[in-house]
Amino acid sequence: MSLHPEVAALLAAWRDPPAGEDELRGRISATVAALKALRRDRPDLFEKEAARLVRPAGEAPLPTPSGADAREGGDAPRGGPVPGDPVRCLKEVFGYEAFRAGQRELVEAVLEGRDAIGVLPTGSGKSLTYQLPARLLGGVTLVVSPLIALMKDQVDAMGRLGIRATFLNSSLSPEERRRRTEAVRRGEVEIVYAAPEGLEASVGAALEGTRLSLLAVDEAHCISHWGHDFRPAYRKLALLRQRFGSAPVLALTATATRRVAADIAEQLGMRSPFQFRGSFFRANLHLEAHRKGDDGVNSREEILARVRARRGESGIVYCITRKSVESLAEFLRGKRVRAVAYHAGLAAEERERVQDAFRAGEADVVVATVAFGMGIDKPDIRFVIHRDMPGSVEGYCQEIGRAGRDGEASDCVLLYSWADVMAHDRFAEGVEDPEVAELQRRQARRMLDLAEAEGCRHQLLARHFDEQVEPCGESCDRCRPRSRSARAATGARSRRGEAAGTLALVGEGPSGEALYERLRAWRKRVASERGVPPFLVFPDATLQAVAEARPRTLDELAGVKGIGPAKLAGFGAALLRAVSES
Repeated sequence: MSLHPEVAALLAAWRDPPAGEDELRGRISATVAALKALRRDRPDLFEKEAARLVRPAGEAPLPTPSGADAREGGDAPRGGPVPGDPVRCLKEVFGYEAFRAGQRELVEAVLEGRDAIGVLPTGSGKSLTYQLPARLLGGVTLVVSPLIALMKDQVDAMGRLGIRATFLNSSLSPEERRRRTEAVRRGEVEIVYAAPEGLEASVGAALEGTRLSLLAVDEAHCISHWGHDFRPAYRKLALLRQRFGSAPVLALTATATRRVAADIAEQLGMRSPFQFRGSFFRANLHLEAHRKGDDGVNSREEILARVRARRGESGIVYCITRKSVESLAEFLRGKRVRAVAYHAGLAAEERERVQDAFRAGEADVVVATVAFGMGIDKPDIRFVIHRDMPGSVEGYCQEIGRAGRDGEASDCVLLYSWADVMAHDRFAEGVEDPEVAELQRRQARRMLDLAEAEGCRHQLLARHFDEQVEPCGESCDRCRPRSRSARAATGARSRRGEAAGTLALVGEGPSGEALYERLRAWRKRVASERGVPPFLVFPDATLQAVAEARPRTLDELAGVKGIGPAKLAGFGAALLRAVSES
């Protein structure tokens, strides 16, 4: 029997035992406050006696049960949301007040049993479009993803929300795989993450006898021969679809033209799929491109100036070759920048160490090849710099999309030259399929054309993906040019209020900014104690909302955007102390 998501979230907050008596008292108080919030929003979850014990402050006591109202199985309280409501699940399980663009449409299509394709730019919340239905549909949701190294993080994140998830891939021992397979067959798992390689034989067998409610395909452009990252193993998904034909298929990608989307639908055997294409315009990303050597641009010095302008904040610098990665990382470390290198030539343990350090805030800058970044769920990346030109517009869009996922102002800087095009041509020479090699050469030239084309950069990027938008006005160097000295001096805090939809702190004055910084320091300490990345304690946007609201009680804190039941129970008392001590 599965728990209500609200109850599961509260139980998850108690998974780690309290450190002492003070923390125990604080957690009890926070849990009571969370129960009061649930009682206010979901009276149907509470029996009348339990509701009387946790009624919200100021609410009149419930009448003593008598007559028909005292009968077992009486009518549920009126006025509450309908069970299974996606909006209610969004708020109570995931802690969000509203869906982002496209999320609700895709969720509702899946809940109706329809196949669906979602083209949602990086940072748009694609994963929620299968996580939420997984909770409401019951049975098992299978998520096919190439991101093997990050599956454990995804499973852990689901556990913190009270959603039972596991992963099956080549990293598991035979004994562990057998144990997890048995758990799936017993109905103890809601979401199974799996890699496309060996999918039909291994995962297909594991799902035998279960009710497959949804097949979600992440990074779905990999199935298309016309996509920028074609992977033959994805073609085997069609066999899995035939084996479990009754379950709807949800295909998700951040980068697909209409041609690629049509190929995805065909390859997966989708039946009249619902399609949603999100906007590729993100006003909080400031796009710039500079030809190497022009205007005295020296790549290393330009990158160093950008990194120093964002001192103490997270960023990624992309290079074409492993040698460039190692050299630039060493250069930045020599300038007292907390930089680490990442590329496919490193041992798996070293790559994992780098990823963990970046998530935990122990490293500010990752210098990497394209091997880094897919599935990195870090919302506070403040800059993405390309030391070399990416090999395709799709790759460029996906990589800059890792910046500013929390809506805060972030910089995306492209340094390019014709030599970069020649480098991509050399990579294409090693591709066996002549058609794919020619496609890669054309993609590199389209990327160069995009970098050098006149007009708003956001408008040009959107046009590549068949979207028409107005010029951004201020979010690119074409619409709002800056001198080189001004570019180097631009930092996060001077532009925090520019991001669309951001909780700007400028209206609060210096004290609000100071409180926000103290809350970030508190979050870092808590994250270190619990061994998790800081953004998993609270994202920046929630800390900004707390700094703005300055709650004094747990009930007030429960009303702050981003504070769900589990967060309130797990961190509420400590967070209030951090606010009051300021």
